[in-house]
Amino acid sequence: MKIGARLFAEEGMEFVRERYELAMERICELGDEEDVKEPYRDFVKEAAKMFALLAEVSESEPKTLAQWQELNQDLYADIRGEAYERSYANPAYAVEKLGEDLGRCVSFLMAEIRAGIVLVFEGRGEEWTSICELFLEIYQIFAEEAMGELDPKAVPEQVRQAIYYYVSDYSDITVDYRNREQLDPSLDFATRIVMDADLSTPEYLYYYGEYISDNELGIAAYLNSISEEEVKRIADTFTGGYIRGFANAGKDLSAKKTVNIRYPLGFERVVRQAIFNFREVGLEPILYRAAVQSVNKRQHLKIGYAGTSANPQYDYDHRFDDAIYLDAAFKERKLAVLRTTYEKRKDLAASYAGPAVLETFGEAPFEPVNKEQAPSLSEKQKKLSVEYRSEAGELTNQYIKGDETSFTIISFPVPEIGAEFENIFRDTMTINTLDYETYKAVQETLIGALDQAEQVHIVGKAPNRTDLWVALAPLKDPNKETKFENCLADVNIPLGEVFTSPKLTGTGGTLHVSDIYINDLRYLDLELKFVDGMAYTKDPFVRENLFYNHESLPMGEFAIGTNTAAYAMAKRYGIMDRMKILIIEKMGPHFAVGDTCYSHEEDLPVYNPDGKEVVARDNEVSILRKSDRTKAYFNCHTDVTIPYDELDTITVFTETGEEIPLIVNGRFVLPGTEILNEAMEQ
Repeated sequence: MKIGARLFAEEGMEFVRERYELAMERICELGDEEDVKEPYRDFVKEAAKMFALLAEVSESEPKTLAQWQELNQDLYADIRGEAYERSYANPAYAVEKLGEDLGRCVSFLMAEIRAGIVLVFEGRGEEWTSICELFLEIYQIFAEEAMGELDPKAVPEQVRQAIYYYVSDYSDITVDYRNREQLDPSLDFATRIVMDADLSTPEYLYYYGEYISDNELGIAAYLNSISEEEVKRIADTFTGGYIRGFANAGKDLSAKKTVNIRYPLGFERVVRQAIFNFREVGLEPILYRAAVQSVNKRQHLKIGYAGTSANPQYDYDHRFDDAIYLDAAFKERKLAVLRTTYEKRKDLAASYAGPAVLETFGEAPFEPVNKEQAPSLSEKQKKLSVEYRSEAGELTNQYIKGDETSFTIISFPVPEIGAEFENIFRDTMTINTLDYETYKAVQETLIGALDQAEQVHIVGKAPNRTDLWVALAPLKDPNKETKFENCLADVNIPLGEVFTSPKLTGTGGTLHVSDIYINDLRYLDLELKFVDGMAYTKDPFVRENLFYNHESLPMGEFAIGTNTAAYAMAKRYGIMDRMKILIIEKMGPHFAVGDTCYSHEEDLPVYNPDGKEVVARDNEVSILRKSDRTKAYFNCHTDVTIPYDELDTITVFTETGEEIPLIVNGRFVLPGTEILNEAMEQ
């Protein structure tokens, strides 16, 4: 595989190629020039080294596995380990060397240059050329200051303006491409790797351009050590849940043509089989990478296929890089581009079935350092960010209708989880395929009690400080209606929860968890206060990363997890702090802040296996969609779970004042649910 072979292969790219060659020729000269003095000179030299490496990469063709591995180490060396402390990609170092305003801009620029790794590997020549030209424009600002043509005090703002117009002007390309890669299966860079590469050796992992760690190598090696039948069983569980999700919701899968598969690198054998399975039902795969350029990223989250982060702190430091350029004009500009791109691809959007997500757990919990030198959003920018996500979410739903799509998500461990990795992997497959009928019956029993509830009282076990009352919607006809969905193994694997959209009025109290891992971040002593169903926090870390800069969020879901087998597995191996929310949410009661589980699908009937319609699909906020949709949705839904060992009681309070205990001292006591305690006792 020759890296960058397609960099300017598309028709009409001759002019862009000329621009690139001129820019790269000039950049390669800068390492030896002295036109720019300190404090800028050192940054220019370091950036020029990265450009030179990527120029070499674009023309290279590694022959051996060792050469691929050496190249991968070189590409990520500057942000790994102690090297990051002396890297301009680190905002703390950049600010120390260049001052606050200029340092943040330079650190942003280094992150964009590092995005060039992906652009070169994928052959995205126009985007890469725009970054080269941005660097030269900023170099020229430094040169003008050195020649006395520019006041040194004006340099930071000049650089910021250059970045602003780079992001804004090129959003026609960057935002458009991001939209296209999410909808168009003809962008098949990753699909060709999965389907055509020799997966029996690890060399193929390096074709992506992602950082490759022992996790990717270990997963690939493990999947190569098991039988084809076992690989197919994993893939069948994954794709079968997706297909059942359409059938159970009464949605027409035959009207769809594409499915997005999101996966961690190393799982290609499973993904290949999943592609075969999806093609059998008429779905072509869309495999797109987690965004690497600031304009398309969502904080530090990786949405799309990705390798292990070379440095989670680097990702976290750059989560709010948009603070450098976000203003009202840019927000409107980006929305306009998004609207145009969706309209251009409305047929592709209409045929998109939704995501099938394979995620991992077991990585060491990441506790970030909040650096004051890193860019952060002003209060005005936080409001703009919330407004953009709301309006973009509404726009997306116009073209990709939530009531016509579905999803599935399944999780497996990575080797980083420890020496018992292979045993944990096998046990995870067991909990992903638990007996449907057993759990259906137990959960119907739970729902029978919960349907009698006016409120449910949840109390934590010391030192857990939870004391929370959840109000539930009334039923008009209990013989035909239910408040809770009986969640079995379709879209959300593994099975094991019953959930509802609670009433906000009357829901209040304290939710507390001592230690939880959410969206790749660790939260210690997480505490939320609820007043009439709205969650509040004074913790800026929680507000930024859990509330996504909203001042408050409604309780969008109340659920009781029943997968005690998963809980027992986590306890047995001592990996509770390594489990991600997909499985953690099945290990106790959980409460989602944000939209309901039925966001954008509230008017679509939902039925449990017993034939009863789930009628609690709205709350007092989501119902606002009937008058002003921008007030109804927050475009986030994040679960917070109280594990069984931090749980004292869950009690149903009926309209007549009767108390029905469901859980006491962390164990199920409702008659007909005691079987769930067996795994925990073992």
